[in-house]
Amino acid sequence: MSSSRPYLVRALVEWINDNQLTPHLQVDASVPGVRVPAFAVREGKVTLNIAPRAVAHFSIDNEAIRFQARFGGVSHAVYVPMAAVEAVYARENAQGMVFPPELPTAAIASSTDVPEEPDSGDAGSTDPGASKKPPHLRIVK
Repeated sequence: MSSSRPYLVRALVEWINDNQLTPHLQVDASVPGVRVPAFAVREGKVTLNIAPRAVAHFSIDNEAIRFQARFGGVSHAVYVPMAAVEAVYARENAQGMVFPPELPTAAIASSTDVPEEPDSGDAGSTDPGASKKPPHLRIVK
């Protein structure tokens, strides 16, 4: 399945703009591929104002967010891979969403692999949880 993050980011930015608020992105600048001015990064993070009046050539796709913005009066091209987006929120009321760190694709694939079942012929096991009987409920009066 594809990541839901790009869809949620697009929806939140649209919702914030529709309510005449100022959308901000919190970005993990240490994620590979992030292009922001180095002087804007504080403790590995950068908060970006992405309001339509603050940026030009704004686009969001499933891979990244791209736009031109002015930092200290100088225009810079900004590129933020979706994996680097930590939060989207409105500056005025902090309404929005925080995203968990995104796992690398290889880690996701290995976590969905079904672990092998131990051999059921293990008669020497002393672990009480090792029996194969399913749990059951009992009515207690």
